[in-house]
Amino acid sequence: MSVTLALVVGGLTSVGVYLITSRSLTRMLLGFALLGHAAVVALLAAGGEAGERPISGDAPVDELSDPLPQAFALTAIVISFGLTLFLLALARRQAQLTGDDLVEDDLEDRRIALETEAEGDDA
Repeated sequence: MSVTLALVVGGLTSVGVYLITSRSLTRMLLGFALLGHAAVVALLAAGGEAGERPISGDAPVDELSDPLPQAFALTAIVISFGLTLFLLALARRQAQLTGDDLVEDDLEDRRIALETEAEGDDA
């Protein structure tokens, strides 16, 4: 893998993770999309240099291209597309219910955390 592709994968991953940690579903959606793109670029870069066709080519084995990273990249694209549609549905439903796409703290989670903390202090 070249240094440029490694930097591109690292940049896409770091920006994607930063966006995922946000409270806005729109930013989360963009973060997961960037992570999907980073995975595809990493898989294609891991495939190595282009070679002869693997099935119909008459070249020696060491000159053939590896089709497996391309298959993994297609799988990553499909998974990323499905996750994007799921997050779009969540964002739309959140916008219908509350009028914005911010994920708020769950009051029940806060109550359970306070009870657990109080039990830990009593022991």
